[in-house]
Amino acid sequence: MKTQQTASAKLFFGIDIHKRGWKVHCSTDLFACKSFSMPPDALQLRTFV
Repeated sequence: MKTQQTASAKLFFGIDIHKRGWKVHCSTDLFACKSFSMPPDALQLRTFV
């Protein structure tokens, strides 16, 4: 019997933006993953994602 995936997991990001730093929280629709702080750099965030 073959099984077939009917739904894919979704990834969510929440970003608290401040002048000196960003607080980022990522999670899926199944569980919370990670929270961290980083400098306000969009390229660095893109590299992480």
